[in-house]
Amino acid sequence: MEVCGTHTMEIARSGIKKILPEGIRLISGPGCPVCVTAQGDIDRAIELSQKKDVIIATFGDMMRVPGTKASLEGMRRRGSSVRIVYSCLDALDIAKKNGDKNVVFMGVGFETTSPTVAATILKAEAEKVRNFFVLPYFKLIFPALEAICYSKEADISGFICPGHVSVITGSAPYEKIAKLYKKSCVITGFETIDILKGIERLLRQIASKKHDVEIEYKRAVTKEGNKAARKILNSVFEAGDSRWRGLGLIKKSGLKFREKYGKFDAKRKFKLTGKSAPAPRGCICGDILRGIKEPPDCGLFKKTCTPQNPVGPCMVSSEGACAAHYRYEK
Repeated sequence: MEVCGTHTMEIARSGIKKILPEGIRLISGPGCPVCVTAQGDIDRAIELSQKKDVIIATFGDMMRVPGTKASLEGMRRRGSSVRIVYSCLDALDIAKKNGDKNVVFMGVGFETTSPTVAATILKAEAEKVRNFFVLPYFKLIFPALEAICYSKEADISGFICPGHVSVITGSAPYEKIAKLYKKSCVITGFETIDILKGIERLLRQIASKKHDVEIEYKRAVTKEGNKAARKILNSVFEAGDSRWRGLGLIKKSGLKFREKYGKFDAKRKFKLTGKSAPAPRGCICGDILRGIKEPPDCGLFKKTCTPQNPVGPCMVSSEGACAAHYRYEK
């Protein structure tokens, strides 16, 4: 299983699956932050966008993810103030320029991007910006990998581990996955040659019946990771329960604000409740994220669900398995 959405897209783009020998199968996992955001969380952001005193700031991919009744893009067409930003700092800048509005950044992402949001919170605190808030929909990858291993739904021999996340976390946290669940792990970069080398290393481990953690992406990843980034992250956030699309509620798999910075929590500010919501009818994104189905298994794929008219997030996201398969797998 390749965990990272960037790996998914590169595997499809480069045609790696077509050259692998029989008996080696690559499946996608829950590594796309847009895809794993729960349906209910999308609905809450859409609900917030209807408030006249609120500006929603979000990354571009989140705009087109369908909620139960609409998308953020659809709400913008109806007159809601929804803006695309390239970083959390852009959202803070919008808040500074719009003192009469409450600016809410939709915080979606893994360990890669959440430290930058924490740094922005610290900046907002230092500059006394009081109209800036964050919806904390961040995810932690390791509890999700454990959930997949524990469920045994997908018969996984090894993980192609995400390079971006591992730059921050280091390789050490994967050791639990390798030793407790007997899964071989290799952290790889994002070039085609990186992924091929990662697959080779995994095959050598599997052939020798080893369950180790190897770093192929040594030009960016160390065992210790980025301690400074984690220190900033942990000063603002702490682990909390989080709901994942396809995986349900996983204990301590997300981030919540520490009490000291609770005033920046959009959930608290606007009294948002944690309601769940069903996936779009016929959409199997949840099964794809768990590695038990592939895009062509979906009855909507390339029919009702296309990049121009996406039904589920796996077709929306630039890192989604359905979008990758639609674009490259012929």
